[in-house]
This record gives sequence, C-alpha cells and structure tokens, in this order.
Amino acid sequence: MAQPTRAVVIGGGIGGLTAAVALHRSGRQVTVLERARSLEPVGAAISLAPNALRALDVIGLGDTIRDLAAWQGDGGLRTPSGRWLSRSSAAAAQRRFGGPLVLLHRATLIDHLAALLPEGTVRTACEATLADPGDAHRPARVTTPDGELEADLVVGADGIHSAVRRTLFPEHPGPVYSGFTTWRVVIPVPGVRFASHETWGRGRIWGTHPLKDGRVYAYAAAVTPAGGRGPDERAELLRSYGDWHDPIPAVLAAARPEDVLRHDVYHLAEPLPAYHRGRVALLGDAAHAMPPTLGQGGNQAIEDAIVLAFSLALGSARAGGTTIADDLAGYSAARLPRTTAIARQAVRVARLNMTRNRAVMAVRNTAIAALSLAGPALVLRGFDGIADWRPPQPPYASVEANEANEANEANEADAGTR
Repeated sequence: MAQPTRAVVIGGGIGGLTAAVALHRSGRQVTVLERARSLEPVGAAISLAPNALRALDVIGLGDTIRDLAAWQGDGGLRTPSGRWLSRSSAAAAQRRFGGPLVLLHRATLIDHLAALLPEGTVRTACEATLADPGDAHRPARVTTPDGELEADLVVGADGIHSAVRRTLFPEHPGPVYSGFTTWRVVIPVPGVRFASHETWGRGRIWGTHPLKDGRVYAYAAAVTPAGGRGPDERAELLRSYGDWHDPIPAVLAAARPEDVLRHDVYHLAEPLPAYHRGRVALLGDAAHAMPPTLGQGGNQAIEDAIVLAFSLALGSARAGGTTIADDLAGYSAARLPRTTAIARQAVRVARLNMTRNRAVMAVRNTAIAALSLAGPALVLRGFDGIADWRPPQPPYASVEANEANEANEANEADAGTR
C-alpha cells in the first residue's frame, strides 16, 4: 500500500508527541490535536530508563536527554527511620542496562519533542472526537471544533480516560482505582544534600531525587480511598511524612501548598484485546495504563510510539505492500504482550511496597536487605527485560547524525591537506 499521507494524533502528551515526531520523520503529514490550551503538561518529573532513551535515539533525541542525567552517585531504598534497606548506584545501573537513568521535568521533555515538529503541527485547545475508525476501504474520521478531518491513520494518545479507547472498545470496563493516591513536587531546596532514595513505610512511600537544574523532585504515595482531596495537601504531607528521615522534613518545609500536586492512581486491570481497530492505534495510558511503581508508564508510551512508526514503515517496505490493518496488527502483536507483563508487574510491586500488613513488611524488608548484601546486581534484577529493551530498527537518527558529522570532518581534513 502507499504510505499514509495524513496521520492525526489525538493527545499532545509525551507518547503522542513522540509518535508525531516518529511519523513525521517517516514522511507523513502529521496533525496533533490537544484539548488543553497549551502543551505545558500537568505533572511534575518523569524518570526515563535506558529502554526509553534508546527509543528516543531513533528520533535523534536520546543523547540530548542523557545529558540531563543528575543521578551520579549512590542511592537506594530506606525505611522511614532512615535505615538503608538496599544500596544501588548510577554506575551499577548503567553497567547492567547499558545507559543512565534520567530524571527530568515533563515540560522539558515536551519542549524537546515539540521542537522536532514543523510549525503548525500541534493544534491546542482543540477537542477531538473519533467519529469513524475507518477500515481498509475508507479513511478514519475525526471531528474537531473547526470541522472534520480524514486520516489514513489516527493515533489515540489521549490518556488513561481515553475517549478513543471507549469508541474502539465500548465493552471494555476501563480504568480501576489502584488503591492509593500520589503527591508530587518539583522545587528548589537550598542547602540540602542527599542521596537519591525511595522510602517504604506502612502503606506509604516517599521518594526524593535531584534534577540537573538544581531542583528537587519528590513524590509520595499512600493507601487511601479515592477522591479524598483536602484543602491543603502540604498539610496532609506534613501529617503523614513530617517525622520521616532527612531530607524529607526539609523538602516539606520548602514546599508551598500550591507546589503540591495530588492525583489518585488508576490503571487498566483488564488488558485490551488489541491496541488497534480499523485505522486507529492506541498507545501509552490509553492502551495500558499502569501504576507508577516501576516508573515505566511514560517509558512504555515512548516505546509504543517508536514501534508503531516502525511497524508502518516495515509494512510500506515489504514487497507488494500491506494494509494499514496488517501494519497495526503487527504493532499490537509487538506491544500487547510486553506492556501487559510490565503492567502486571507494576501492580504486584504496588501491592508489595504499599502493604499495610506488618508481617509482610517485615519479611519484605528482610528479603530486600539480604539481596542488597549480595550486591546491587540482584536488586536491579527486577528491571531485567524492561530497562534493557532495544528498538527494532537501527541505525538511529543520532548515529546517522554522528556518522554524517564524522564524514564531514574527514572531508574537511582531507581538503585541508591537499
């Protein structure tokens, strides 16, 4: 089949913008429809593991993001009293998985992705509705306040409460409450030095991590009924975490009530039967929302976007071509097993680190401490098969750029010696 001439991406978050960039690089005309008034994301920081960074290499952004890595030394897992249960290091993680772990503000990543798109690609304040998913004989149709768009391909990247998903799979039960809520802040905390850490208490966790720009990213989670938002979430954090180990009290002292973001956590407990229907593909939280306990939600969205673009390019390159349905079926086949397994693992980890059972906590902490004594490799083993993932098709844009630069430098050197 001929390459699609138009792709419409519904949702201008990290997954949607990554897909837009990858599809644009493959020669498609792309339109991104974002209902918010700007691309400034609601949220705080995001952790990008080596798997996502390798995916970003495909669109030439991996090295730029790697340069933002701030975690250089030791870190690990602690108890509320400050006792270390396990130690890990940036160097050990990099050796095991072939790259660093990068924490950065979501807005920074959004800005970098948007800068790779032609002007006018992204339409903000544009509510989009999938009117028809299309099929092999007709295009998909998307309605907007400015009229209807026809597209050879539609990408549903509209988040956990995806309207595109509901249109494609109306019988699916949708997201369920994960049993806990989260708080996040990104703030300067002058004069405080600390090792990057996550702390597990009884039905509660806390994490504190440095960012490259000097600010601190901190997050908390607690088992609580859904919808329990209060008038002052900073006061709630002080009540729950104010007596935990340093630097947690200092972070709370530096935070203002308006700095604290609170969100109840939902996930898709029942996997979708596929990540596509007709000419429409789902990615990210729209396809496989998971608890944040592995830090892989955004990472998997980035992987989705790259594999989607690869699947379409592979179909176009095959002798005789393929249909969009064939290409999207290949995307589903590649992504559904992996993301389902990671989502289930994230649920299991949430049950373990958010447990309120004291006996389970004691066994858990003892086991983690024993593994830590055996070496950091055992602690990191839980990310085997996740952080070591590689995209399906080299060479990547960054490699091509480096090779081109090296060739230019060599030509210039040759010219200078003549």
